Amino acid sequence: MLALLCACSLSVGSHYASYTLGPLKSRLAREINTSNTEFSLLISAFSLNSTWTPLVGGLMASKLGTTLTSIIATGVIFLGQVLLLIGDIKGDVRLMTFGLFVFGFGVSPLAVVQESIIVRFFKSHGLGVSMALGLVAGKLASFISARTSLPLAERFGRHAPFYASTFLAALSLFINLVYMASSKWLIRGSGTVLLEASEIRSEARRRSLYDLSEAEALEKVAKKRHIRFKDIPKLGDIFWAYIGLNVLCGTIWAPFTHLAANIFEKRYGLTENAASTQASYLLVGSILLYPVTGFMVDRMKHPQAVLRMFMLSSVLTLLGYAWLVLPPTWTGTSSPAVAAFATGIGFSPLLLVVLVPQLVPFKFVSTTLGVHKSMEQTGATIFQTIAGLVLDSTSPHQRDPKGDQYTDQLLLNVFFAFNVLQLLGIIGLSHLDHRRRQAAEILENAVGDEDAERESEEESTFTGGEGDILASELGPLSSPDPRKPLLCCRPRADSRASYFPSSCPSQGVRDHSEIRRGRIFACLCAMLVGSAWVLFLSTAWLRLRSREQRDL
Repeated sequence: MLALLCACSLSVGSHYASYTLGPLKSRLAREINTSNTEFSLLISAFSLNSTWTPLVGGLMASKLGTTLTSIIATGVIFLGQVLLLIGDIKGDVRLMTFGLFVFGFGVSPLAVVQESIIVRFFKSHGLGVSMALGLVAGKLASFISARTSLPLAERFGRHAPFYASTFLAALSLFINLVYMASSKWLIRGSGTVLLEASEIRSEARRRSLYDLSEAEALEKVAKKRHIRFKDIPKLGDIFWAYIGLNVLCGTIWAPFTHLAANIFEKRYGLTENAASTQASYLLVGSILLYPVTGFMVDRMKHPQAVLRMFMLSSVLTLLGYAWLVLPPTWTGTSSPAVAAFATGIGFSPLLLVVLVPQLVPFKFVSTTLGVHKSMEQTGATIFQTIAGLVLDSTSPHQRDPKGDQYTDQLLLNVFFAFNVLQLLGIIGLSHLDHRRRQAAEILENAVGDEDAERESEEESTFTGGEGDILASELGPLSSPDPRKPLLCCRPRADSRASYFPSSCPSQGVRDHSEIRRGRIFACLCAMLVGSAWVLFLSTAWLRLRSREQRDL
């Protein structure tokens, strides 16, 4: 219980700080004269480092261990939060942006550490419930942040939300130090035997002093946990369809939740408090639906159940955007859109993670999760930055109500269009998954018939002579590589396996054209991450103004 409490508390500070700014957008514009672009750069600065840190977060935890990695991550988050607070006190948007940039360094490694700690202590009992509690704790902190940041600012002044988030970041760091001091005692008390790669190497070095064979065995185990990035292009078209879908998800999810309060305020004539309250309800769905979704996924046996649920979530967010796109004189309120969007986004991020083991071999799951988070954050960073530029396209410095209405409508139209693309992407991914499963079933049946014929031949000819020759031709019945199944993807001239190179994902891709496409897609992903950095840095250089330039 203490280990679970520590794990759930690690990310409370980071989640609370992540959603402090959204409800304060209008107040920041009024009090320190921030433009839409400057506000979007603040949000993008937070997510920018998450375009690459998920790829090294797992490697960092493996090399340094979860305890040291968590200390580094929470320390960096606390430092970034302190810089953000100082920047807010001084009215310096550039320093606030830099603080969020530093803050973003620690977010993804901390998420990896949190999940690793939960898996380590609860792998054999209550893992699902423990993981759900860890996720819900972060979502609850995000909702509380969105719900309380504006009331705190109105009651205690503009700096109050930033003081609160800094305090919670310090609390997470303190709890982390408590975990570090008690981790060995917790491991002994729980009886866990699941060692991390860093602990395996340490144990190997210790045992090499007196038992070389045991040390070599442990080193081999540690090496098996290492994934080479050059193997990623071999995962097939279905992997890259999933990665492309992540970019679209990042585009339509996070940017809207940060901009919603300001959009509701201007579009429906609400007060700042009423708009921020409605926008906060966009985050409440995850608190309620994550445990329910986990329960349903565990019990639904249809092979494409997760994809169908994901399709439903996309339809719900699309209905939310469709309502917002309609003229506000027709609709009058944003409540139906909030309900539809909150329900759709309430379980779709969890489904995006649950899909991974169904699409890639087990050894690539952690790497795929890193790439998934990286590309999702890349989509969010690019679109968040572009959204600020779009909102400033008519009246970057003076507040023109007609111009604001036009740019809000334009932005909502773009959100709607990307949601349509996301729905089409899910349908395409479902089609690829169905083709792969169909091909795997055909191949399995063909191999089963071949083995049945071989067994009948063996029974009739294994009495000597030809039977001995047959046995020598068959060779050993065990696979030389224990990671490869015995009956998997043996090509036959009359089978359809050649048309479905990904039909046996545990063996990777055999078709050279699919590997070549994989390399092209990998380069495109790298270019997309690079473009996110170029867009952010160039926009920050041109649009971030000093205190004097904002006439403060």
